[in-house]
Amino acid sequence: MRIAQIIDSLEAGGAERMAVNYANALSSRITFSGLIATRKEGILKNQIDQKVSYLFLKKSKTIDFSAILRLRKYIKKNKIDILHAHSSSFFIAVLVKLTLPKIKIIWHDHYGTRIKETKKENKVLIFLSGFFSSIFVVNPQLEEWSKKNMKCSKVTFIPNFTSSQNETKAVTNLKGTAGKRIVFVANLKKPKNHLLIIKAFSDLKLNELGWSLHLIGKDYFDSYSDAIKHFIKSHSLDNHIHLYGAKNDIKYIISQSTIGILASTEEGFPVTLLEYALGNLAVVSTNVGYCSSVICNDYNGLLFDPFSDSDVRTQLLKLVNSELLIKQFGDNFKESVLEKYSEEIVLNKLILAYKENIE
Repeated sequence: MRIAQIIDSLEAGGAERMAVNYANALSSRITFSGLIATRKEGILKNQIDQKVSYLFLKKSKTIDFSAILRLRKYIKKNKIDILHAHSSSFFIAVLVKLTLPKIKIIWHDHYGTRIKETKKENKVLIFLSGFFSSIFVVNPQLEEWSKKNMKCSKVTFIPNFTSSQNETKAVTNLKGTAGKRIVFVANLKKPKNHLLIIKAFSDLKLNELGWSLHLIGKDYFDSYSDAIKHFIKSHSLDNHIHLYGAKNDIKYIISQSTIGILASTEEGFPVTLLEYALGNLAVVSTNVGYCSSVICNDYNGLLFDPFSDSDVRTQLLKLVNSELLIKQFGDNFKESVLEKYSEEIVLNKLILAYKENIE
C-alpha cells in the first residue's frame, strides 16, 4: 500500500498535526508513506519522521500549474495508490486527478464548524466531492453532514489519535509554580474562546491562590490577540497569565502542567485533548464537537458550556480546590484515551478503510 497525506501547511493546527501523525505512524506499517505540504511549511516540519517521503509544492495561487505538475510527477514516481487529502487540500488533489484518473482521493474533514454551514457555503467542495473515493470525518456530526450533502456516498468516522513518538527537543520552560499551572493549547483565533478562560481565571482570583495560566499557540497579532493582551494588562495579570506563541515541544510543556483547558465554541475532534490525556492532565473542556464523547463528565474530566461564564467558573473551581480530583481525573482520562484512541487502534481502522478503497 502506497499512501501520501496532503495538507496545505505545516503550521501547528489540528488537521496539520493529524496529517503528520498519519504519515509518521504509517511509515512503519505500509510500503510507502508520503507527506505533501502545498502552500506553506511550518513548525511541524521538524516532527516528520525520517522514513516519511516529504514534498513541498510551493503552491502560490489557487490554480498553480507548476505545483500541479510537481505533484503529478511525485505521484507517478512513487506509484502512489491513495492521496489522503486533509481539509482544503482537496482542491489540488482533484486537479491532479484530472491528469491521473487512476489515483484515489480520500478527503478528510477536520472542520467541526461545517455542520452549521449551508450547501451554498460549501458549493465548490460539494461539486468536487464526486471525485472522492471516500470521505473520512473526525466526529459523527460531520459524518451525518457529509452523508446528507456530499456527492461521495462512502463516509467513515475515523477518530483522531495522538502519538508520543517524534517529540522534539524540550526547550519551553513554563513560568509559575509547579503543581499550579493551567495550560491552554490553541492558536489565538476564533473559535478558540481564550477570553472566556482568562476572564474566569481573573474572576476566580486564581492568581491569589498561586495558579498561573499558560497560553500556547500561534499569535496572529490581530484584534483577537489584542483583546487578550489588553485584558491581561488592564487586570494586572502579566505575572500570572503567560503567552508563548506556537511551540513544537507540546509534550514537554504538558509535562510541566497540572490542568489542561479547551474552550472552543466549535470543534471537530481536538487532538489537544488526547495530548492532555497522555500527559496525565486533569481536563476542563468545552462540550462541543466530539469533546463530550472523549470526556465523561465528573469521571475523567469536566465539561462546560462555552457560552456560559458561570459554567466554566464552577468547573474550574472544582478542580483547583481538589488535588485528589486532579489526580483522579488525570489517571482516568489517560486510561480511557489509551483504551479507545491509541495509535494502534485507530491505525488498524484506518488501514482497513484504505484497503476498501484500493480493492
